[in-house]
Amino acid sequence: MKFSISSSLLCSRVQTISRVQSSKSSLAILDCVLFNLSEGGLQLTASDSETTIVTNLEVLEADGYGKIAIDSKQLINSIKEISDQPITFVINPDTFQIEIIYQNGKYNIIGQNGEEYPVPTRVVSDQKNVVIPADTLFSGISRALFATADDELRPQMNGVYFDLTTDFITLVASDGHKLVRNRILSVRSDDNSAFILPKKPSNMLKNILPKEQGDAVIRFDERNAEITLDNYTISCRLIEGRYPNYNSVIPKDNPFRVTVDRISLISALRRVSVCASVSSSLIKLHLDANTLTVSAQDVDYSTFAEEHVMCEYDGMSMSIGFNGPFLLEVLNSIVSQEVVLELADPSRAGVVVPAEQTENEELIMLLMPMMLQD
Repeated sequence: MKFSISSSLLCSRVQTISRVQSSKSSLAILDCVLFNLSEGGLQLTASDSETTIVTNLEVLEADGYGKIAIDSKQLINSIKEISDQPITFVINPDTFQIEIIYQNGKYNIIGQNGEEYPVPTRVVSDQKNVVIPADTLFSGISRALFATADDELRPQMNGVYFDLTTDFITLVASDGHKLVRNRILSVRSDDNSAFILPKKPSNMLKNILPKEQGDAVIRFDERNAEITLDNYTISCRLIEGRYPNYNSVIPKDNPFRVTVDRISLISALRRVSVCASVSSSLIKLHLDANTLTVSAQDVDYSTFAEEHVMCEYDGMSMSIGFNGPFLLEVLNSIVSQEVVLELADPSRAGVVVPAEQTENEELIMLLMPMMLQD
């Protein structure tokens, strides 16, 4: 088996798909990328047994067909310093000896039998599907992913929940402290259904989608999902179980609304949080007429910081505490110039929404408060 291909294209694709591989793989062959050369071109596959990513490349020329598994780290280290040029792979199907020939030299490495590479679980024939523009899916996943949990007791919280209806689709993530609900009003499903996409394939999509155009087609059944893009296909096992009723925890009647410049608030939080308690990361927000005071202190080290941020607020004076890093994550996941904080009292969750919603989206973020010290 012999084929030639662009060195830069091959290196880029191998680096992208190899991110799915686990550092503690149970099968040695899963440290490899599967090369499958056929009449349709070259197909590359990487997997950790639960999540599999496939990409197809055009070859410059080919002689013979077959499969070979090549260690991804060894391959990347071999070709990443080669300038963009055609490189040729000559593979002995009996010994799995691989000769990589380029303009000024060559490498000789040993592969593994490609026929032993695990076959990914496929979505069954009676699957459901939804079509989402790639940029819209990227926006939804990147805004929700930070709020997913790492909870062994509640695995349903460890992924992004896709709630599909005939009116719109909703992406939800929560770890019990913060919650993101992003409705995509421009995408609808043929019927009502839902699934929980695990964190790892969600992260893979977040890295891949900015380079993709067109639509993402998501096919899924009760146990598995397959996301097809222009250049990649990701298949994975879904998280089983029922996702909590997220709508029930979002307050509907927060009477106090604060409109504030998002970047100004982020900058103030970063400066003030230097003096926050290491154990709690508590940040105090105090509201007065058109003024938001951000403060933090660490009693153990006698440190204190306070900063005033101009805002639009005409309600009664009140104070509420939040975890500083959590609040920063929420604000960094919003793209509008101004945000609105909707508050009720120091014991109830605060809602953060963009002052101007992105077209065809309805984004709400929820953050649980922390108890203030008297």
